[in-house]
Amino acid sequence: MKKLKMDWNEAAKQQLTGLNELDEFILKAYESSALYKEKMKKYHDLIIEKRDLMVVDLVLLNNSRLRLFSGKLKSKWTGPYLITQLFPHETVELETKEGVRFKVNVQ
Repeated sequence: MKKLKMDWNEAAKQQLTGLNELDEFILKAYESSALYKEKMKKYHDLIIEKRDLMVVDLVLLNNSRLRLFSGKLKSKWTGPYLITQLFPHETVELETKEGVRFKVNVQ
């Protein structure tokens, strides 16, 4: 302060102005990020193919909880399973080759 020969009031005003500019910069960055995310979501949703499942379709099941064996080459996909019944809220009933039936979420 002594070297610049500034008074305390001027320094306080400059600091307050700098903080306000920083808040505006953060707000613009947040808005820009929100717009980018919205555009990417629209683009992603356009690319995704909507698959309508029907009874007697064969599907594969992704078992994400299966952690028995570690390794990159182990497949997480099991099946094929036969869809025997469709339920509301994206739930289906699957049947194995042995005839065992169970319900899973489509997602």
